Amino acid sequence: MKRVRVVVPWQKGLHIRPAARLVRIAQRFRSTISVACGGKIADLRSVLSILTLCATMGTALDVRANGEDESDAAAAVEAAFSTDDGDDSAPHVTRGV
Repeated sequence: MKRVRVVVPWQKGLHIRPAARLVRIAQRFRSTISVACGGKIADLRSVLSILTLCATMGTALDVRANGEDESDAAAAVEAAFSTDDGDDSAPHVTRGV
């Protein structure tokens, strides 16, 4: 089993957009991948499971990968938490009519 600790970098926390990206990452691997937070464990192949963690910005998460490609799986998930492209908190520009 491969374990890594990550921290939620997104201002709005672990919301739907980064959760969906994590599911797409998990689907690329054969290993079972889960994320643990505050006594809760989420299956990384389920958006709903990830969202139930209610992980806010700065929350530490333990990623666990178990299987034949566990090292690559854990590294891919860890890399996803080092980007900020899941954050939609930038101000939106609206144009008047």
